[in-house]
Amino acid sequence: MTEPSSGLVTLADIEAARDLLSGVIRRTPVEPSRPLTAKLGGPAWLKCENLQRAGSFKVRGAYVRIARLSADERRRGVVAASAGNHAQGVALAAGLLGTTSTVFMPVGAPLPKIAATKNYGAAVQFAGATVDEALVAAQEFADRTGAVLIHPFDHPDIIAGQGTLGLELLEQLPDVRTIVTGIGGGGLISGLAVAVKALRPDVRIIGVQAAGAAAFPESLRAGRPVRLAALGTIADGIAVGRPGDLTFAHVSKLVDEVVTVTDEDISRALLMLLERGKTVVEPAGSVGVAALLAGAVEVETPTAAVLSGGNIDPMLMLRVIEHGLAAAGRYLAFTVRCGDRPGHLAKILSLIAEHGANVVDVAHRRQDPRLQLGEVEIHLSVETRGSEHSDRLVNALRSAGYTVTFGA
Repeated sequence: MTEPSSGLVTLADIEAARDLLSGVIRRTPVEPSRPLTAKLGGPAWLKCENLQRAGSFKVRGAYVRIARLSADERRRGVVAASAGNHAQGVALAAGLLGTTSTVFMPVGAPLPKIAATKNYGAAVQFAGATVDEALVAAQEFADRTGAVLIHPFDHPDIIAGQGTLGLELLEQLPDVRTIVTGIGGGGLISGLAVAVKALRPDVRIIGVQAAGAAAFPESLRAGRPVRLAALGTIADGIAVGRPGDLTFAHVSKLVDEVVTVTDEDISRALLMLLERGKTVVEPAGSVGVAALLAGAVEVETPTAAVLSGGNIDPMLMLRVIEHGLAAAGRYLAFTVRCGDRPGHLAKILSLIAEHGANVVDVAHRRQDPRLQLGEVEIHLSVETRGSEHSDRLVNALRSAGYTVTFGA
């Protein structure tokens, strides 16, 4: 790829990448979202890249990057670092293009992503606790073996490949006014912004980061890429500690706004997508929807949110669903302190039943030294119909004379 004088990827680069990807990737659908439409007061759509090959947009950039390697470079193989989605994209692309791949993943990476990466043919190694640390190990491997490093976001070919999603989106939604997508290292939003701003400069591009891994807001304030001291979010796919130099240049020039969402916001979005949209999305893939649901950004409709990936660990999904239900006031865990006498538990359960809540779990504790002699703590988990219903239940228990507490 010939880089322009500005150093940024161009629309011509993205159009060339689209030609290269013809017959390789899926043209993923755009689906209407009734909950978001109601929330925003105008048409809202979901770009379902969770249905892309290998489960995310990452195969777009990985294929373009590897396809443009020389025959000698392909003989040496490729190496990558990823929490899972880039890993699968690289492994799939390498297999399609007849080269070997090695992927470094953080220790503790989701097991389904590890298994999928291996099934696509990559050799998986583990290094560090974050993508950034795994990337250092991948670079060392490249220096030692001669394998070509396929960076997860900070390369023109990667950005151009991801930008093909923007071309598709404009063809599918020619009247779109706002596009919202997640940001990790910035490859997707960089390519998307190049394509969209070149063809429709009036469209607003909004990036969303998890609050516990929000390197871009601080970097944009500083005017340069800044590394975060720590990362903490359920959205492992966008947990990147420092923006790339190239992606930072694109985002700072082309992206209109970057906002953050909490893990609670993400949980609510995942629950809505699963329950109302019948759509399986990973936490990182849902942050755009989370921002819209949480009112973290004002948008003009029609609006499109990119569901960037669907590779979620089923065990994490169980925890996220429970967390999302709790965040929405539909799952309540609390402790009732009462006298340790026959009939008390039955009275509590009857009161809960009278208020239409469903008991999920019950546990007694008598050994806590904070309890007085003859007292017992009863830990309850119940399903409710929302925050107002939960509040009514708790107030009823307290009115009946029970001490109700939350947390440890």
